[in-house]
Amino acid sequence: MGDSLTQGFGLVPEAGFVPQLERWLTAKGAEVELLNAGVSGDTTAGGLARVNWSLDDNADAMILALGANDVLRGIAPEVARANLAGILDAAAARDLPVLLVGVVAPPNYGPDYKRAFDVMYPELAETYGTLYFQDFLFGVTSLPDRAAALAKYIQPDGLHPNADGVALVVDAMGPSVLNLVERAQNR
Repeated sequence: MGDSLTQGFGLVPEAGFVPQLERWLTAKGAEVELLNAGVSGDTTAGGLARVNWSLDDNADAMILALGANDVLRGIAPEVARANLAGILDAAAARDLPVLLVGVVAPPNYGPDYKRAFDVMYPELAETYGTLYFQDFLFGVTSLPDRAAALAKYIQPDGLHPNADGVALVVDAMGPSVLNLVERAQNR
């Protein structure tokens, strides 16, 4: 469940996050079928509104990657936190293991906003006992030369990874998703 980052904005379908992640997991021996519940432009409020129909009866786990659009719109961190908690409550009601993917807020709205937004993901992961991955774009933003990495692996819009950038995202996040698959199999 996510936004344009998971939906695959600007990419041919097979180059998007979900298909690349599914291929990565299969290559690692996981027998999975991933469903893309990424909606371009979605906020945590949109995710909360659609969580019950997005999680069909066949869902075994959930990757929750929402919040980037909340930051872009300056939505108050406490509002985003409440929405994410509602989504996590829905997953818990179905006994679904979750991988919560964080968002790192830029400094645009000041240090208090950034601090409040950045800490909510690890705090929610701890509260709900979910797995946690620090930032969807970590595979790109953690490279030694950040400016060169952004130029090489992010689309011209400055926000969305290109196909090679998605591959880096998948390589970084993949081990956490394998842990999620293991949790799903062991419940």
